[in-house]
Order: sequence, then C-alpha cells, then structure tokens
Amino acid sequence: MAAESEPEGTININRPCINLEKLPHLTDYLPTLKTYTNPLQHNPFFLPSDGFYVTPTDIVLRHIVYDISSSSSSSSPHLAYLRAGPRKQIFFDPTDSTRAAIVNCGGLCPGLNTVIRELVVGLWDLYGLRHIYGIQAGYRGFYSTDMAPLQLNPKMVHGWHKTGGTLLQTSRGGFHLQNIVDAIQRYGFNQVYIIGGDGSMHGAVKIFDEIRRRKLNIGVVGIPKTVDNDVGIIDRSFGFQTAVEMAQEAINAAHVEAESAVNGIGLVKLMGRSTGHIALHATLSSRDVDCCLIPENKFYLEGKGGLFEFLKHRLKENGHAVVVVAEGAGQDMIPRTDAQKEEKDESGNPVFLDVGSWLKSELKKWWDRDHPNELFTVKYIDPTYMIRAVPANATDNAYCTLLAHSAIHGIMAGYTGFVCGPINGNYAYIPLEEVAQAKNEVNTRDHKWAWVRSVTNQPDFEKT
Repeated sequence: MAAESEPEGTININRPCINLEKLPHLTDYLPTLKTYTNPLQHNPFFLPSDGFYVTPTDIVLRHIVYDISSSSSSSSPHLAYLRAGPRKQIFFDPTDSTRAAIVNCGGLCPGLNTVIRELVVGLWDLYGLRHIYGIQAGYRGFYSTDMAPLQLNPKMVHGWHKTGGTLLQTSRGGFHLQNIVDAIQRYGFNQVYIIGGDGSMHGAVKIFDEIRRRKLNIGVVGIPKTVDNDVGIIDRSFGFQTAVEMAQEAINAAHVEAESAVNGIGLVKLMGRSTGHIALHATLSSRDVDCCLIPENKFYLEGKGGLFEFLKHRLKENGHAVVVVAEGAGQDMIPRTDAQKEEKDESGNPVFLDVGSWLKSELKKWWDRDHPNELFTVKYIDPTYMIRAVPANATDNAYCTLLAHSAIHGIMAGYTGFVCGPINGNYAYIPLEEVAQAKNEVNTRDHKWAWVRSVTNQPDFEKT
C-alpha cells in the first residue's frame, strides 16, 4: 500500500469562519461612559509605536491545530477570544476617582503574593492609580466590620513575591452576594480583581451579574488560581509549575526510603481533587515512579491487573517501588460513614478522605495476608502543605506578572466579567462564566497519559 503523501509547496486555504466570543463591556449598560487616552502613550518606558496597542479585531484562536485535508477545517466556525493587552482608549479616569480592590479566596497557591504585588505595581506605575486596596481574608473581608480594606502601594508590596502564602490572608466560604456588592458600592470601588479557584470564579460570576443588574460603573475581572491546574480553556494556572517542581523532593525522598528497605514501597500523595495533572507531570519529571494513580483513571486493588498484582511483580523485579497518588483518586473505594458521605467544607466541596493513609493500610493488610513471613515497609509522605505554601519559582513569577498586567489592561479598557489567561501561548480575555464552567481534566486517551504508562509500565486498571 502506497504511503500517504504529504502536501508540498503553498496551499491555498480560504480564510476560516471566526466565531468571536462576545466579552461583556461596561458600555453594554452604561453607553455614555467617558473615554480617556491611555497614559501609556506618555510613559517613557514604553514609547508606544505601531502595533503596540491591541485593536478590537485582534483575536486569539481557541484551537490552532487543524487537518487541512478535512473540508470541515475551513467551513466550521473557529472559536476565538479577544486578545489581551493595552488599548488606546480607556474607560477609567487614572486619577483620584478610580479605586481598585484586590481579593484572594480559597486555599493557598504558589504565586498568590506575586499576583497581588504585580496588580498593585501595574496599576500604580502603568496607569497612575493611587487608591488600591487589599481585601483581607477572602470574600468576607468586603463586609466584615473587623477587617477594613488595606491600602496598598508599591513600597509596601515590594518583596511580596519572595514570600509564600498570601499576605492579605485568605479563607473559604463567606460569600454573601448582597453584602459584598453593597460593600463594594460603599467603599467606592470601581475595579474588583478576584483571585481564586473554581468556587471563587462562580462567586465572581454572581458579583458581576449583580453589578450589571444594578448598572454600576464597576469592572470585575477574575484571575484563576488553582494549584491543581484544573481550570479549563487556559493553558495552565499559576503555581502549577512550582508545585510540580516541589513534588520532586517528596518523590525523591520516597524513592530513597523505598530503595533502602527490603520490599520497600514509597507512597506519595499529591494535590489533585478532581484532576491528576500534578501527579502526572511529577511522575514524568521524576522517572523514579512505578505507578501513578489519578482521579481520571479508576484503579482497583485485588485480582488480575490490579494494583497489588502489579506491585508484587515490581517488588520481585526491583526490590522496591514508588507509588504516586493524587488526593482525589480512589475516593469511591474508601469506606465512609453516613456522616462522612454528607460532609462538606466551607466552600461547599465534598470533604475527601485521606487516600494515602487508606492505601498504606490496605497495602499492609495485603502483604500480611499473602506474604506473612516476609519483610515489608511502606513509607507514606504527604507534602501537600509544603508544596502549596512555598514562593513561586522563576517561571511562575514571570507568568503571574503577565496575568496581572493582562487583567489591568482589560479592566481599564472597560471590559468586565472576564478572566485573563494564555491560550496556546497567547494571552486572551475569556468570559467569566465560560471559565467557571470549564474543566481541565487529564485525557487518559491521549499521548501524555500513554507516556506515563510507558515510563511506569503500570496496567491501565480497566477490568475486562
């Protein structure tokens, strides 16, 4: 059979049909808003030239890989978003009348302080804002009588990027829509920057909708924060690369412990409630992992093709093994009381049981039952709080700066109800509601998961 020939030379393809996602703008409900010349026009560090400002026709395609032999590639609409960046005209007076609020919600993530720092410095240096406030302890900080907004300036936040956690403090829950929007009005905030994960983005959608219903001149932007990298549409969330890097230390320690024992197993639990991106990338980066367990790929313990059978062969071969498990993996296998089945955290998420402790216990039971007279050791390492509490690495620090500046440019241009982030390496503005609904799960049918299995030689755990 003749090999399929590749196209050569120049190929003429009609311009594809573009479906541009509409981005909410303040003028949708406040059509008489005044515009101002972007102060970057006179900033000595930028010296804007042709092509510096982003135009309304600059877009970023959602997908950039197409089969040019398919008729549908050119005929089907291509989804696109507005490109992020500075616009010539802005809709907020960059003087005393504009007041910005920055809030972070939910759990910790490497890079939180960097995003806050870059928002403050960017608003101050790029657009001349002098009224910038940090909302303390999450959403409840808007309306709490115990925590007044903290006025911020570049000098105050200068070294924040070198510190883990968040110097604004954070909390889960505390979302009371009317109280929050009333407080935003009372303080006179015109811009609200919300840094948070899945639950926080759902809250941001509600805040935006209520502000729009009240027809207030207030812009709302979300900066997605989830160390698990489970935010959909964008390439990655900040802090993820730092988390993968830090996970190596735990895996290395588990490998040393396992290798130093007779029939030793090193067990590492990594973050990942609904997705296994950290576990997957840490496994690929380490090459010392023998089995990677993630929420997207259900596994079982007993019987042919199960985890116990695989580990038995691996111990016989090498004398030791390293298992990495994402926190959301195997939750359906762990026995729960009726009360545990109903338990929720302050954000309304189901409370997960410790899969690492459960798996360690099950491994010991299995070995005592099937190999009662043989030595066996399981060393369990849970680096969760160590990983999420560290400062961002250099890559994430630079990424946080780009996210913060993209958010500032968008909100100053009058856009609202949006999230900023990279799509195929190009920064874009995406409607908040889309991001709140989208999920980034590991595709266990693509080459990356196949690569994991080729590195670990683990079974697919699909019972036949």
